Amino acid sequence: MAKSLMIQGTGSGAGKSLLVAALCRIFKKSGLNVAPFKAQNMALNSYITLEGGEIGRAQALQAEAAKIEPTVDMNPILLKASGEAGSQVIIHGKVHSTMKAGEYYAFKKEAWKAVTKSFNRLSKKHELIIMEGAGSPAEINLMDVDIVNMSIAKHAKAPVILVGDIDKGGVFASLYGTVKLLGKDSRHIKAYVINKFRGDLSILKPGLEMISEKTGKPVIGVLPYINDIGLPEEDGLSLQGSNSKFKIQNSKSEKIKIKIVILHLQYISNFTDFDPFLYEPDVEIVYSRNSSEIENADMVIIPGSKNTVKDLMFLKETRLDESIKQAFSKGIQIMGMCGGYQMLGKKIYDPHGIESPHKEVDGIGLLNIETTFEKEKTTCRVEAETRKQFFNSSLVTCHSSLMLRGYEIHMGASRGDIGLFKVKRLSLNSTFNIQHSTLINDGSINGNCWGTYIHGIFENDSFRRGIINSIREQRELPPIDSTIKYSKMKEKAIDNLADIVKQNLDMDFINKVIGL
Repeated sequence: MAKSLMIQGTGSGAGKSLLVAALCRIFKKSGLNVAPFKAQNMALNSYITLEGGEIGRAQALQAEAAKIEPTVDMNPILLKASGEAGSQVIIHGKVHSTMKAGEYYAFKKEAWKAVTKSFNRLSKKHELIIMEGAGSPAEINLMDVDIVNMSIAKHAKAPVILVGDIDKGGVFASLYGTVKLLGKDSRHIKAYVINKFRGDLSILKPGLEMISEKTGKPVIGVLPYINDIGLPEEDGLSLQGSNSKFKIQNSKSEKIKIKIVILHLQYISNFTDFDPFLYEPDVEIVYSRNSSEIENADMVIIPGSKNTVKDLMFLKETRLDESIKQAFSKGIQIMGMCGGYQMLGKKIYDPHGIESPHKEVDGIGLLNIETTFEKEKTTCRVEAETRKQFFNSSLVTCHSSLMLRGYEIHMGASRGDIGLFKVKRLSLNSTFNIQHSTLINDGSINGNCWGTYIHGIFENDSFRRGIINSIREQRELPPIDSTIKYSKMKEKAIDNLADIVKQNLDMDFINKVIGL
């Protein structure tokens, strides 16, 4: 069995995910075969593995930090909140069912089997597993159904590092309270890390000494608050306002900005699709529900949704659908991603009640397509080629078709005026060799409105820049020959994060408790 280390937090948002990513990169650089693991993740940001399995986006980033291919064993259980219906339960990358909280807790034994099976498989393939907890390990009302914090730490015989977020305030009370509520299980916690610290460290030191005296556990690092880290967020809590203050260092900022407004849907999912725009020097991203911002944007994006029908109804109730139509009439580029693509069509049919009691709902009507929700979810990696009509529409400033890479995650199938992309869905054999399978058409376009099921499409650098330059052309601005390479910028951001963590953490202590 591999050696292991577990990062738990005093609560959600403490910084567990990024700390795990940093440690994966640190240990990878030291020459170890390291892998991430999170038994159960609740997130609407997901990623498709080479096997066609769906896992949390955070675990995909952690695998990237470890420089290995993500697999379903790194996140055996993914929960995707669907509103009143409960959460979609995804086990080993595939949809199992939709359950309410009580039903899921009654499912604990089966869930635990899936978790331990994945951990044991992963442990046989790697030398070191960096594990991530969820929320707080001291939720006293949930300890008897825990499969993601102390239960799996004990199964893996993993020492635990507890992380507290000082930026929220009350970090010492959170650390102390967590230890006391855990009772005898607190013996698995070997040390503390304080995250997101701003200010004079000397003022903090008396507190560090006191918490160690009171609990017998040392503080082995104080990590600084990092502005503009440049890595995907775990959840939607950060989607407030704009990214105008977020610009990657070394990127020359442009005075005139292309404003992209992304609708902040109630059930927004996979908003990391739009992170590549953050690196572009002439782009400002705004997450908004403001009609004025929508009607005065340069581009409006309707993102993916875990409950497309409810979000569509919300747009209609708030009359934001009329703002989208107004923006379209003004020549503003409108784009729909996955659920947003479905919303832009004429009709959405839900004969099986997958998302709501509505069997039929009118869409926004800007695309000549209709969508029917099916019981089976499509999850696969894809290669796609842009068709001529995309270039003829002037939505992409380019002289030839592009080969794009991305992935699909959706319940619905759309029909109608479709054929913006020629898509090759990829499948695998048991040894992870890619085999090309189904060829399909995807995407629809109507003037300055278009949509697609292809997540990750904006990670394709030439395509992304083509979209931006077409908007610049519309505004009579010269095109920019951007040199931004998203994958390289993300790699650099991971390295920067790892360097900061390594400089501010007692790595000798960590190596010792792991047994390296």
